[in-house]
Amino acid sequence: MIPRYSRPEMTALWSPETRFRIWFEIEAHVCDALAEIGAIPKEAAKAIWERGRRAKFNVARIDDIERATRHDVIAFLTHLAEFIGPESRYVHMGLTSSDLLDTCLAVQLKRASDILIADVDALLAALKGRAFEHKMTPTIGRSHGVHAEPTTFGLKLASAYAEFSRARARLATAREEISTCAISGAVGTFANVDPRVEEQVAKKLGLRPEPISTQVIPRDRHAAFFAALAVVAASIERLATEIRHLQRTEVLEAEEFFAEGQKGSSAMPHKRNPVLAENLVGLARMVRSAVTPAMEDVALWHERDISHSSVERMIGPDATITLDFALARLAEVIDKLVVYPKNMLKNLDKLGGLIHSQRVLLALIEKGLSREVAYAIVQRNATKVWNGEGDFLAFLKTDKDVAKTLSARELEALFDLGYHLKHVDTIFRRMFGES
Repeated sequence: MIPRYSRPEMTALWSPETRFRIWFEIEAHVCDALAEIGAIPKEAAKAIWERGRRAKFNVARIDDIERATRHDVIAFLTHLAEFIGPESRYVHMGLTSSDLLDTCLAVQLKRASDILIADVDALLAALKGRAFEHKMTPTIGRSHGVHAEPTTFGLKLASAYAEFSRARARLATAREEISTCAISGAVGTFANVDPRVEEQVAKKLGLRPEPISTQVIPRDRHAAFFAALAVVAASIERLATEIRHLQRTEVLEAEEFFAEGQKGSSAMPHKRNPVLAENLVGLARMVRSAVTPAMEDVALWHERDISHSSVERMIGPDATITLDFALARLAEVIDKLVVYPKNMLKNLDKLGGLIHSQRVLLALIEKGLSREVAYAIVQRNATKVWNGEGDFLAFLKTDKDVAKTLSARELEALFDLGYHLKHVDTIFRRMFGES
């Protein structure tokens, strides 16, 4: 992943140094377990831990060995033996490469999940704070991009809060599903390694033993993991798209914070563009691009092949690093978002009162008119306003069919903005509790 869209903690998780350190810890835990069941000397297991813990793995040296062996695990084990010494003969006993690779990937994806869940928590905090700030800030709700009825900006943000609460739950589920360990040897039969070894290693790493791993951990787990990331990315895009629409010049109800010294365009000094939100849309596309290859990795040949390997070496780091960056960026956008309540009120009045058409329709029906007749009356007056001929309430007051049913005072009462906001408290209690 390029540095521009990376953050240090997640990037470090996918570095060769981290991978080799995890590989060593897996091998050392295996040696401990083998020693405990009497398969190797306890002194050997202790020496492996002590020498390996102090070692600084030389990535260039491992790469050098791999150029000759054309096998990354063998290259690592050869390098490990260089500072472990004679006891290295006990390392990797009964294991196959997938035991090391798959268990390491599980550790990395679990740790990545922890970072992503923390990212979502930070985003939720930002959304909640701004939602309460604008709990009763009236704004127009839109369907099909067209003015519908009033809502509040706080409700918009509360809706996003609910969506990312679900995102957090999905990430927690994905974390749980991906956190399995395979130390079962060639084709997964435990022929050369006792199942008790897998159980102990899993416990040490905070994983669960894979119930049946063939020679690899089944890739439906990984497919579900990357699918969960993709859904979170889709939620990021949804909120980013909303911000982009709200920042359009014709709307301008909210916009990204524009810092002192920031430039919006190389050609036009007046420009303030929603560049962060647009960037988030692009990043979301990249996270979702991991789903198809992850799904295709499920269908491996027989007990294993390595068609999944090259895919996971790319999508593992890229998807998690990108999503980590995107979540952090979105939290910052929300935290600093500039909101324009006056423009929201201005836009509410833009259609000359048409946003209250349903209230008028329902009032006429309640007075005894059929829905079809009432709809026709309201629509013909609304059409005049839509065509720019005047004000909705004024037209209704002069409509003979309306006047027979509703008085001027009754009509005016139907244009009360507060009517649409009367259940905001209830919705907030549903979402946030009594806070």
